[in-house]
Amino acid sequence: MKILVTGAGGLVGSSTIKFCREIGDTVIAAARRQIDIADKESVLSFLQAEKPDSVINCAAFTDVDGCETDREKNFSANADGVKNLALGCRQINANLVTISTDYVFDGAKTDFYTQRDDPNPQSEYGKAKLLGEQMAKNNLARAIVVRTGWIFGANGKNFLSHMPQLLLAGKRIKVIRDSYGTPTYAPDLARRLRELAELDLPGIYHVTNAGEGTTYEGFARFIAGVDQNLIEDVSFADLRRPAPRPQNSKLRCLISEKLGLKPLQHWQRALEEFAGSRAKQKKDE
Repeated sequence: MKILVTGAGGLVGSSTIKFCREIGDTVIAAARRQIDIADKESVLSFLQAEKPDSVINCAAFTDVDGCETDREKNFSANADGVKNLALGCRQINANLVTISTDYVFDGAKTDFYTQRDDPNPQSEYGKAKLLGEQMAKNNLARAIVVRTGWIFGANGKNFLSHMPQLLLAGKRIKVIRDSYGTPTYAPDLARRLRELAELDLPGIYHVTNAGEGTTYEGFARFIAGVDQNLIEDVSFADLRRPAPRPQNSKLRCLISEKLGLKPLQHWQRALEEFAGSRAKQKKDE
């Protein structure tokens, strides 16, 4: 397949590019300097020139707290940008796989969120991502929306991605003991994005690693070889951030296995793989 990956410089984008190239795809890696998805004319002309079979949209404004104050940037990237890609894909008869978030849910549910649950985003980020979902579906029949969350991986700048490195370096960290989610390893997510692009069945998919989910504390304490005394647990109520977060955002998909898509590996195994690579990198330095 010929695949355009937007957000090429990010955690999921770089993982997707790597996987697609490894299996022999022709990959167009597009960072913001190549294509600003918020610029409609730029998107349309770029897609007309390249004519990919599929667009995997990993571009987003993911500063959740920043989204509370920078509404224009938030909605331009997370909603309008998705609409522009959908319109461009419609013109060239390509499908679109676009990433959404567990933050479209309010977190009040104690069990897993599935496609049967109504979104109720509490943050500006979640509201923009939900609008992006709607923009994709309303403007392209071949739109595939992937909700995911708690992503971690080698090029990640988020807390989950830095945890192993911090702990293995002997740094103390504070982690929330009563906030729940389903961790997602970026290389595993990348493989599923590519599978969905090839499957070409429109709809909403929840994609995370297998398992019952965990807390930030549970994630940290599972990292092998770390001093448990370095981990200080705090309450969700202690999280005083500008943007509200769902206290529970565990995701489960109702349709993936019915379509022949095997569950991703358990998040604990994925974390072992990731932490092992971090430890090896530290040893080699």
